[in-house]
Amino acid sequence: MTIIAVGIDLAKHVFAVHGVDEAGRAALVRPSVARDKLHELIATLPPCLIGMEACTGAHHWARLFIQHGHTVRLIAPKFVAPYRLSGKRGKNDAADAQAICEAVQRPQMRFVPVKSEAQQAQLMVHCARQGFVKERTATINRIRGLLAEFGHILAAKADTVRRQAALLLEQLPGQSNRVIGDLLSQIHHLDQRIAEYDGLIRTMAREDSRCAELQRLSGLGQITATALRATIGNGAEFKCGRQVAAWLGLVPGQYSSGGKTRLGRITKAGDTYLRTLLVLGARAMLAAAQRAVAEEQENPAKPASQLAHWAAALAARRGHGKAVVAIAAKNARLAWAMLRTGEDFRMPA
Repeated sequence: MTIIAVGIDLAKHVFAVHGVDEAGRAALVRPSVARDKLHELIATLPPCLIGMEACTGAHHWARLFIQHGHTVRLIAPKFVAPYRLSGKRGKNDAADAQAICEAVQRPQMRFVPVKSEAQQAQLMVHCARQGFVKERTATINRIRGLLAEFGHILAAKADTVRRQAALLLEQLPGQSNRVIGDLLSQIHHLDQRIAEYDGLIRTMAREDSRCAELQRLSGLGQITATALRATIGNGAEFKCGRQVAAWLGLVPGQYSSGGKTRLGRITKAGDTYLRTLLVLGARAMLAAAQRAVAEEQENPAKPASQLAHWAAALAARRGHGKAVVAIAAKNARLAWAMLRTGEDFRMPA
């Protein structure tokens, strides 16, 4: 019988492969396939549906298999676990491959879009930059903690720590002067690295016309625009804007039963980095909207936009935090619509 679906449990060195025929019977069971043999094995199969978990190396293998005419689908690991017949206590590579093979054939399964090499390269820039930012924050907090041991309590603001720590160097005893000086030097080095990666992101934003259009949205800058573009591409995997907002964890979780609708806090599912960027942009947009509305009240000759009135009214009605999340979700929907349809953004009057 012809193999119609294959599940592959990815790893670094040894892979597990499970394929089924049209009747659903196991036609290819390879619990141990060496890394250098996997490509050769898949190339010998007729074009079929291949499922893999969206993990390290999945996009690379997907691009290779697509070249041989296969249809490749990537699945979030949490959606594969329910199809493991052996349950939680019977987890192994062969069982995972069988579960992936079963999950990829489900008609209602949601998949992760396969990223191109260019998309992954752009996301690497964001990943490295965010790592430098976290390292800089950790170094600043380390300086504050060490200086607190000598009775010097510094504010949490980064510029304050840089300035006051430098002034305190000559007052520190023993080797502590050397330690704080090295940490300040490390912060300076990280500042330079982050500035270099900011330049790379600016270049990426200039070279992509869709990123330029995304930046016309209030609350979306170069970092958010390039991250969105590299992550979701043209948004073809989503049917509507609400799916994008739900995928980013910007919609309330439901706890409904007995015909009663109960909505809780936002789910915070999906990509934490993108959600953080959208929320930070929404905060800036809300602050600007509130200033514009206040200026309009003082000077009617400077009217605020319809979007600013909506954001300010929402914050007054529902509170600042909920308004920020609502604006972030709205921006995610608008960004998806622009990427999916290719239309330019038209700012409301």
